[in-house]
Amino acid sequence: MQGFDPQTILPRIAAQGLERQEIRPGDWFDDDGMLMCGKCGEPRQGMVTVSAPMEGNPENKMTFKATRSCKCDRDKEAAEKQAEQDKKDMERVARLKKASLMDEKLREASFDSFQVTKYNARNLKLCRRYAEAFDEMVSKNQGLIFWGSVGTGKSFAAACIANHLLNRGVPVMMTSLVKLLELIQGGEEKESDIIARMNSAKLVIFDDLGAERNTDYALEKIYNIIDSRYRRKLPMLLTTNLTIDEMKDEEDRRYSRIYDRIFETCYSMQFTGPSWRKKEASRRFTEMEKLFDID
Repeated sequence: MQGFDPQTILPRIAAQGLERQEIRPGDWFDDDGMLMCGKCGEPRQGMVTVSAPMEGNPENKMTFKATRSCKCDRDKEAAEKQAEQDKKDMERVARLKKASLMDEKLREASFDSFQVTKYNARNLKLCRRYAEAFDEMVSKNQGLIFWGSVGTGKSFAAACIANHLLNRGVPVMMTSLVKLLELIQGGEEKESDIIARMNSAKLVIFDDLGAERNTDYALEKIYNIIDSRYRRKLPMLLTTNLTIDEMKDEEDRRYSRIYDRIFETCYSMQFTGPSWRKKEASRRFTEMEKLFDID
């Protein structure tokens, strides 16, 4: 820079910093006139030596007094940076959850709120392990398929995995194939755009496989969606009310080629036990019976 003279500019900048430096309660000056922190005891001022090759300076160095960061300053700066990063992470997680297409009722599902019973204790452990070892699962293209009767907690368990990963900033989409078909058929989004969007996620969860209409059009779209994940070696998790035998013994070629893709990459987990939905309905009925029991 024309007119730049480090012998005057650098000390001037340092002097301005010293003038603006706040002296906090408890701070003191040592025998060399350097400001010391009254809290952590580290210097807040010191002598600085910089390289300054210039005419008339055979040592190519210059030394001047400048401000320094004590431990308190460094800790405060680190805390502010962490707070800013936490804010950005929370905003990113919120965007990821909004883009996931997850039903509102499942957005708060978590392993901590998972009601453990003798029927699902093992599945809870497996789901936790899958979520905690997800990087390894991605590298192995390892997916899951949850199967069992209606109301046995398949969707909730899948949402626990999704939210565990989303809260750590991992892109996850959880939706139903029925919902995806509605988007495509309604013209709201192109099939190629939906597939591209899903393939940007590390994990895609397809809820309620088998609930879609069995038309040639619908099954072709479902195959394209699942095949796209399969070909890109991206893991997927599916839930279904169908049994494994029903899927393996399927004679309809339209279905069997979909199931073949799933079984090749997904570990099956059976969900059993009484229906949570029926239990909840019974609980509400009992509460209302008590409420209406008027003498």
